[in-house]
Amino acid sequence: MRRRFLAVAAPWLVAAALSGCGGGGGDAPATPAPSAPTGNTPQTPTGPTYTPGVYPASSTYRAQCAAPRTGTNPATGLAWPDRPGSDVLERFWLRSWVNELYLWYDEVLDRDPALTPNTLTYFEQLKTPATTSSGRPKDRFHFTIDTEEWRQQSQLGNVFGYGISWDLVSSTPPRRVVVQFVEPAAAAVGAGVVRGMEVRSIDGIGIDDNSPNGISTLNRGLSPAVNGQSHQFVLRDRSGVDRTITLTSTTVPLTPVPVVRVLPGGVGYLVFNDHIATAEKQLVDGIRTLRDAGIVDLVLDLRYNGGGYLDIASEVAYMIGGTNVAGKVFERTQFNAKYPSTNPVIGGPLEAKPFYPTTQGFSLVSGQPLPTLNLPRVVVLTSADTCSASESIINGLAGAGVQVVQVGANTCGKPYGFYPADNCGTTYFAIQFRGVNAQGFGEYADGFSANRFSGDARANLPGCAVADDLKHDLGDSAEGQLAAGLGWLRDGACTSTISGLSAPRGPRAAAATSGGEGAPPGLRVPEDPTRTNRILNPLGM
Repeated sequence: MRRRFLAVAAPWLVAAALSGCGGGGGDAPATPAPSAPTGNTPQTPTGPTYTPGVYPASSTYRAQCAAPRTGTNPATGLAWPDRPGSDVLERFWLRSWVNELYLWYDEVLDRDPALTPNTLTYFEQLKTPATTSSGRPKDRFHFTIDTEEWRQQSQLGNVFGYGISWDLVSSTPPRRVVVQFVEPAAAAVGAGVVRGMEVRSIDGIGIDDNSPNGISTLNRGLSPAVNGQSHQFVLRDRSGVDRTITLTSTTVPLTPVPVVRVLPGGVGYLVFNDHIATAEKQLVDGIRTLRDAGIVDLVLDLRYNGGGYLDIASEVAYMIGGTNVAGKVFERTQFNAKYPSTNPVIGGPLEAKPFYPTTQGFSLVSGQPLPTLNLPRVVVLTSADTCSASESIINGLAGAGVQVVQVGANTCGKPYGFYPADNCGTTYFAIQFRGVNAQGFGEYADGFSANRFSGDARANLPGCAVADDLKHDLGDSAEGQLAAGLGWLRDGACTSTISGLSAPRGPRAAAATSGGEGAPPGLRVPEDPTRTNRILNPLGM
C-alpha cells in the first residue's frame, strides 16, 4: 500500500526500521504527561504466581513500575500514581488488562508474564492470531507509544521529523519514494520540498542501493531517530530536475486542515489529515468559509487521514450533513462479549454516539453551535491510508442517509478502536470495541472498496477507483482523484480519464510492495501507528 509516514522519529518506529538485510474521540481531550521508558530490561523473574486461565483484576498490578515517574501529572496537578515495582508486575498488569477489555480476549494465547523478559514484546504477543477474509491479520493495530510523545501528537499537534509524508510506491529496485505532501509549517517547505518530488539519493546513497549499508543509510534518512539530525537528499522535481536539499529533523506542528478551496460550480474542497485536538478549530473555520461561500457540493479529501478522536469525526459529519443527520446516530460502540450493554472503561450503559451539533472542547470552547453545509451528498477521496475515524465519517454519514461517493483506493479497514491506557509512562493501545453505524453496519475489516461492493448493501456506495496523482497539487482541479470526483458531481459517474496513473492497488497486492504483511526484503518506510486510530478518551490521563 502507499504507506503514509510523516517522518516521525519514535521508539517503536526505530524498532521497526530497516535492518542490514533490508527492509479512533471521547468526551474530552486526554492530557497524558512526561514519562520514563519502561519494560525493556531483562531481569530475574519475580512477582506474583502465574496460574493459567486465572486473571486477577488489572487494578491489582497497575502503576507498579520498574522505573516509577516522579512529579505531577499536568492534566490533574496530582502526583503520578507510580510506585516501585518491576517489569514482571507491569506485564501482569498487561495480561489482566487485555483479558478484561480486548475485543478478542478469548482468542489470545495465555502466556506467563515472567517468561518474556521484554514488556513491549509481551504486549505484542497479547493479540488475536486470526485473519480477515482477505488473509490479512485481523488485528494490525496493536501498538504502544511513550506517553509524553502521545500527548505531544494527539493534544498539541506536534511530531518531530521533517514534516514530509512519503509515498513508498515501490520498496524494491527500481524503487520509488515520492513526497505526498509537506506540512505547511515544516522547514522543508522553505527548503523547496513539494508534493511529487522523488527521492534519488540520501547521504550519497542511491535509492536503488541494495547493500546492507545502503539500506541502513536510506532508512536513517527517511526515518530520523532523534531531533536535530540532518541528512542530504537529492530530490527530483516534477519537471525532472534533481535538487540537493538538506533536511533536519525537528518538532513540526501539524496542520490538520491544510487546504480549503471553493472551486468553479460552487464545489467546496477541504483536505482533512488528522483527527487531533487542534483539528476542531481548523475544521470549524474551514466549513464556515465554505458555507459562507454558498457551496452546493463538497469534496472531502481524506486520502492521508489515518483517524484519531471519534468525537471530531462526529463533528465533521454533522457539519457536512447538518439537518440531514441532526438527531440521528453517528456510531454505536460494541465491546467484547463480557459487556453486552455496558461500557467497561467509563462505566454505565452503552450509549450511541450522536452527530454532535456543538463543539466538544478540543480546541474551541465546548458547547458552541457548529456551522453546517446541510448537504445530502458528499464526495470523499480515499486511499489505503484512510483509516479508522476517517472510515467512521464515511460509515456514519451513509448510515444516516447521506449519499457518500468514494473516489480513490480502498480504505485501510479499521472498524475498531480503543481507549489509550497509560501505565508507568507507556501508553498502550489494544482494540477494545468495534463501531457500527445507525443501520448496524460495521463489517469492513478489509476496507471500503472504491471498486464497489458485492456484499452488504448498507456499504454499497457509488464511486470509482482512481490512483493518487502526485504530479498535481492538492486542490488542483486537474489532480486525478479530485478531477474524477468533480466528474461524478457533474455527470453522475467518474467520466474523467486521467493519463499516466496506475490503477490503485488492493490491500494484499499493496502490502507486497510496501513493506507490509508478506512483503519481500527491501526498503521499508515505517508507518506511524498513532495515525490509524479511532480513539475514545480514557479517564485519569
